[in-house]
Amino acid sequence: MAKIISTCNVNGVRAASGKGLLEWLAATEADIVCLQETRATDEQTRSALAPALDAGWFLTHAEPGLKGRAGVAILSRHAPDAVRLGVGLVQDGTWCAVEEFATLGRYIEADFGDLTIASVYVHTGEADTPMQDEKYRFLDAIGARMLAHPGEFVIMGDWNIGHTELDIKNWKGNVKNSGFLPRERAWVSSMIAAGYVDVVRELHPGELGPYSWHSYRGRAFDNDAGWRIDYQLARGDIATRAKQAVVERAATYAERWSDHAPVTVQYR
Repeated sequence: MAKIISTCNVNGVRAASGKGLLEWLAATEADIVCLQETRATDEQTRSALAPALDAGWFLTHAEPGLKGRAGVAILSRHAPDAVRLGVGLVQDGTWCAVEEFATLGRYIEADFGDLTIASVYVHTGEADTPMQDEKYRFLDAIGARMLAHPGEFVIMGDWNIGHTELDIKNWKGNVKNSGFLPRERAWVSSMIAAGYVDVVRELHPGELGPYSWHSYRGRAFDNDAGWRIDYQLARGDIATRAKQAVVERAATYAERWSDHAPVTVQYR
């Protein structure tokens, strides 16, 4: 059976719900939708998504540790078999989240049969600052989880990293900026070398973008001056079954309900 999986940074679930997120959820054929930057408590998120939940969606959510920051979620047509909050590893049969990131609301994963789905939000960072050092530590923790996972795994979200020059319209102007630093790009390459597939790039080889984020500033959206920073990285048999990938870019600036667009992949 085909499985359609989507991911989107909603840039605040309460605001997005009032701008079109609920209508998008009502129309999508996705089986699983990962959300990032809900920027809301569990209660606020459930309230904002109430019409979708009433319509049958199941919600698992990791609320932000800091008010107005982060928050990740997984919406699914069926209840997950298990949920784990905070990036970490299984040790002696017990999930052990990395203490530094356990309560920040940047990582959640859930099992659906033999398939594990993870929603991740990697913060922006800033070159040569403690924020960037924290970003590297978080990536190291995610990488350890990705390498340790034994089975079918799709980990997706807002990585805040443009992997190659194809992924940023103005890559030349960002070579020294967080999001396009050599160490960040090398981390993505290392995960691909370890067997993970960037399924959107696999299905759109050599193409500029397709960009998933456009700044609200200036005419970035109208000029398609964007970044491709929302990825689905897959490993296992499911990675070979990616059939179609699309960035669901709004038709006009006015119709956007986030500065990110949903990235949707259909798997055979």
